[in-house]
Amino acid sequence: MKNWVDLVSRIAIGLFFFYQAFDTMVFFQGTRETLTNYGITFAQDWLIVASIIILLLGGMMVIIGYYASIGASLLFVYWFTFTVIVYSFWDEPPEVKTLHINSFMRNMALCGGLLHIVAQGAKDYSVKRILHVLRLPK
Repeated sequence: MKNWVDLVSRIAIGLFFFYQAFDTMVFFQGTRETLTNYGITFAQDWLIVASIIILLLGGMMVIIGYYASIGASLLFVYWFTFTVIVYSFWDEPPEVKTLHINSFMRNMALCGGLLHIVAQGAKDYSVKRILHVLRLPK
């Protein structure tokens, strides 16, 4: 039962990051404007493309379980940085501070899930495990 729960949780987390990547692709110009609003003006197109690649690659690695720890590490670094930049509730006016605190804490919980994958790996239901089990004898 634990292995099934592990698989379903990895799929849910990976699909979330796939959605983020596709959302960034569809709203590329809006993402560029958002970066400008946050004061990030250096190499915007490169940063957006790099974030899309990290989201897709990390999400795929987490879902299929092939080096899931590395994929989760990539996603953690990206998501933690994103959260600290976007939801800096300590700089917000009181009327939106609570909303930003809630969003910040939700994203930190997702970071915790990613760190759990880094620590535990993909377990039995993963492509890496299947490849290991199917190795032919010498």
